[in-house]
Amino acid sequence: MDQTLLNIGFGSSVVADRVVAIVSPNSAPMKRLKDEAKEEKRLIDATHGRRTRSIIVMDSNHIVLSAIQAETVSQRYATL
Repeated sequence: MDQTLLNIGFGSSVVADRVVAIVSPNSAPMKRLKDEAKEEKRLIDATHGRRTRSIIVMDSNHIVLSAIQAETVSQRYATL
């Protein structure tokens, strides 16, 4: 059972096969998605105190915050 990890910055990784979407956090619906996940204890903050630059939606319905640009994370995902 070989699981490929996607580097989301600052030593953090997620299992690539479980990623549903990689989105920019700037729109109101994405901010709402983040707030709802926080309330429901489904939010994983991997920004290490930095500004959130991408939101990664997992198939487990968890929301992962990353300080790496969404475009950069998408490019890393595409090269796996």
